[in-house]
Amino acid sequence: MKDNSEIPVDDMTRLLKGEQIQIPAELPVLDMENFVLFPLMISPITISHESHKQLISDAVSGNRLVGVFTRPSDRLEGQEIAPIGCMAMILRMLKIPDGTLKVLLHGLHRIALGEIIQKEPYLKARISVVEETSPMGITMEAMIKQTQSLLQRAIALSNLPEELGVAALNIAEAGKLADLITSNLYLKPMEQLSILSMNNTQERLERVLTYLQREIEVLEIGDRIRSKVKSEVEKSHREYFLREQLKAIHKELGESSEGREDLNELNKRLLEKALPEDVKKVADKELKRLETISQSSPEYTVARTYIEWILDLPWLEGTQDNIDIKKARDNLDEDHYDLEKIKERILEYLSVVKLRNCIKGPILCFVGPPGVGKTSLGNSIARALGRKFFHFSLGGMRDEAEIRGHRRTYIGALPGRIINGLKICQSYNPVMMLDEVDKIGVDFRGDPASALLEVLDPEQNNSFRDHYLDIPFDLSKVMFITTANILDTIPPALLDRMEIIRLAGYTLREKTKIARRYLIPKEYETNGVNANHLLFTKKGLETLIEKYTREAGLRNLQREIGNICRKVAKQVAEGHINRIGITGKNISTFLGPPQFQPLVAERPPEPGVAIGLAWTQAGGEILFVESSATHGSGKLLLTGQLGDVMKESAQAALTYVHSVADQYHIDERLFSEQDIHVHVPSGAIPKDGPSAGITMCSSLASLLMQKPIKKGLAMTGEITLKGNVLPVGGVKEKVLAAHRAGIQEIILPQENEKDLPTIPAEIKKDVTFHLAKKMDQVLKLAFEK
Repeated sequence: MKDNSEIPVDDMTRLLKGEQIQIPAELPVLDMENFVLFPLMISPITISHESHKQLISDAVSGNRLVGVFTRPSDRLEGQEIAPIGCMAMILRMLKIPDGTLKVLLHGLHRIALGEIIQKEPYLKARISVVEETSPMGITMEAMIKQTQSLLQRAIALSNLPEELGVAALNIAEAGKLADLITSNLYLKPMEQLSILSMNNTQERLERVLTYLQREIEVLEIGDRIRSKVKSEVEKSHREYFLREQLKAIHKELGESSEGREDLNELNKRLLEKALPEDVKKVADKELKRLETISQSSPEYTVARTYIEWILDLPWLEGTQDNIDIKKARDNLDEDHYDLEKIKERILEYLSVVKLRNCIKGPILCFVGPPGVGKTSLGNSIARALGRKFFHFSLGGMRDEAEIRGHRRTYIGALPGRIINGLKICQSYNPVMMLDEVDKIGVDFRGDPASALLEVLDPEQNNSFRDHYLDIPFDLSKVMFITTANILDTIPPALLDRMEIIRLAGYTLREKTKIARRYLIPKEYETNGVNANHLLFTKKGLETLIEKYTREAGLRNLQREIGNICRKVAKQVAEGHINRIGITGKNISTFLGPPQFQPLVAERPPEPGVAIGLAWTQAGGEILFVESSATHGSGKLLLTGQLGDVMKESAQAALTYVHSVADQYHIDERLFSEQDIHVHVPSGAIPKDGPSAGITMCSSLASLLMQKPIKKGLAMTGEITLKGNVLPVGGVKEKVLAAHRAGIQEIILPQENEKDLPTIPAEIKKDVTFHLAKKMDQVLKLAFEK
């Protein structure tokens, strides 16, 4: 039930007129915890204590006057309440259904607590009016004006009502002004009580000025914080605004932000990381910048990732070179069969590194067909040096950023492959192999080969600048090794920075020994079988190499050995316990019919057919050139996907044959009454190059003379219009291919005599070499007597 009790009309009228209300000698004491009431102050309070309820009820029934005193919460129960309080009139009382009372009090005068004359059911005490001394003068007037001015400033900065400023300007008494301002400021109860207890008006006003000035400083700081955050809130969402405001508050208080443990971790790592001085300055600058960025901002992730890359790179960490030439030789012999000249060159290189204690010299480039062991040579060099090994392929790379990295302005930017490799190795001096350097592409994204010019130049790479890091990194201690299948596609400027070491293909004997020493044990382990389950005979291996693989390297050979091992493993798993021997007769039961037959055996000699030798990325190949004549008008038709250079060689060959027609008794009418068609089989495979010149010339001569070329004879060389035979490249690869195909005689240009020492001795036993300087020498050797 609600019960409203309001102040009588006559008492309200006297209050409004400012008339003095008679102060009794005794008053009931309303002791409120941490509540201070000032004269002129109207304040609502809630009464829940039973004794206070009784006090309010009795006061409302009487003169409605009570003495309001403060009971500080930090005092123990039973101790005295504050000695100075305020006499108040109850303007209104409202009973709430939950049993509490809502009371509206109006402060009248400051009073002092005297003798307690009643304790039950509530306190009642004698009181006395507190008179204050209020000296007037110029000082007091100045203080009043200063107080009023500061109050106006506080109202402008805060949500204090403007009516408070108007009321303060209309108060001329210093005491009332102090009471009015104190009752409206956000002060602690003890601070309010200290002002209420002072008798000297000037001291009270000075204290109010102190608190008012402090409040203004707090409000000004808050205003600066709000102004700083306001410009940012338009660009981001509410969370960003709150974080920025919290950050600004921490900055003003000189405290560190919470929830930034990751920054502390980065700072700790930066202090512990050994960095060059210029790199450390950059990292410090970026870390300070990171502390000012909100964690919700995308820029925060970018900056943090950049700092982590700097901390993860091995700027000053590397492995100690411990080069033992004898041990290096053993490692190379253990990993690779033969390749004596290549091993010798690698050992020379390592010896120079050991004596100079640094790597400054040409970049090694291993050139050869696939599967000959180029990549594994790099791994062996790393083992010999005691360094980390990192390998990545350049094949198909078209973006320069793969080498130099992306600039940080791009989303998802990362350093290039070189810097990434150093991070993975955690060493500034690894052996880094750049595979397939001959297969780099060029498009609108840049030229990776040009970016490699700086990386592979020992005079420049000591200050390599990746676009992402934008800090010089010393690559001079990295040992770079490159590999390629051919040299034609490598830019000359890049090729000039490398020392070429050629690896040709392997002979039948070499493949057999490599298979027994390396490939077969490796496939045994891979497929879970051993020599007790499976045995490769010499004839079986030779049949496998000659009739099931045709390559310069060893990849297909290893693949077929693994295929046999898997089939045997299946039989062993099914319970077959007898050892299986792989011979030339039973190998077809495991691998099916032979995939290749000796090419020479397939083609009996006939007029117009000659055998040439070609050099491809996969090694050497033999090439058949066929010529045929039909009735026509002397046209030359060329087919078989021939390139421009090869077509020009055919034109030159026909012109030469025409010029010596009388010498070889060739009918002149054949050149005008017949069309000659030259075809190179495997028409789906592009072919080009000048080395088939003498082969085409021999084919045309054989056709027009109607004489077959000697069986088992192959040739290579470039022809001129005058019949000169010019040197060609890839002689060793071509000879190996001819030997695999069963060729017994080979014609080479005279100037290629220098390449004969590179031919394995076992091939020289099986193949007869002829050297020719002129085309007439070639034709004499080509035709049977």
